[in-house]
Amino acid sequence: MTARALELEEQARKLPAIERERLAERLLAPLARRRLTKVDAAWVEEAERRYRAWKRGRCKAVPTTRAIAAIREELDR
Repeated sequence: MTARALELEEQARKLPAIERERLAERLLAPLARRRLTKVDAAWVEEAERRYRAWKRGRCKAVPTTRAIAAIREELDR
């Protein structure tokens, strides 16, 4: 990093935690705006659909260990 960037980092570290968090969010936000691929967008849509169904009580959560065991069993067939 440049000397200026290191100086800014040092100044930022002196900020209270909440201000550092907000600064980091503002700096990273433009990087997060990149376009999703069609596959990524489909997965986001599916995850949101499943989350809404769970929030409405239309489906129950399954413990990770049970879900992984079921997937392994399915793959072994």
